[in-house]
Amino acid sequence: MSSSSPRGEPGSRQARIEEMRRADRARERRKKITIAVVSAAIVAAAGVGIGYLVSGSGTSEQKQVQAITGEKTWQGLGRKHGTTDVSYPMTPPAGGDHQPVWQNCEGDVYGKPVPDENAVHSLEHGAVWVTYTDKARAADVKTLAERVSKTPYTLMSPYPGQTAPITLTAWGHQLNVNDASDSRIAQFFERYVQGPQTPEPGAPCGGGKSS
Repeated sequence: MSSSSPRGEPGSRQARIEEMRRADRARERRKKITIAVVSAAIVAAAGVGIGYLVSGSGTSEQKQVQAITGEKTWQGLGRKHGTTDVSYPMTPPAGGDHQPVWQNCEGDVYGKPVPDENAVHSLEHGAVWVTYTDKARAADVKTLAERVSKTPYTLMSPYPGQTAPITLTAWGHQLNVNDASDSRIAQFFERYVQGPQTPEPGAPCGGGKSS
């Protein structure tokens, strides 16, 4: 007698059931793989989309930030510390190598010129340096001194060698004006006091050179 089960007997039914189960499991595996691939593609596409939006937003914001009229800019300025005098390519200096100690710039108003090399270190910390000559009107000097004294990360001092009556300087940026009523002064303060040009944002403006 043959040991094989004829069609329709329990052994044959069990074999078909196992075959159907294997097919179901195979379909389930293919389904999971498909879902995983599609999900990965969606995440990747979303990432690209977000990156584009962020990049696009940044580009738009950068386009909105225009140079202040009459502003001069410099790039690639040195940042080495040293104790010797430095010859700067602009007056007053808007950056470059400097003294290890910064000039105090917590709204400090100086009645005498301060060393370039110390003031440049203040610019590295994000300060705006206001300088003036004897061509500046006394009322303008007083107005600017009041503004500086109320503004952290600023300092002010006379600077006989500059060409303009009043000059505002930040790291890599400089603006010459004739009087304190110039609306560009407020723009310069708003943009560059601890602004994006700052090589060392958050660095202190106190505890340095006070005279």
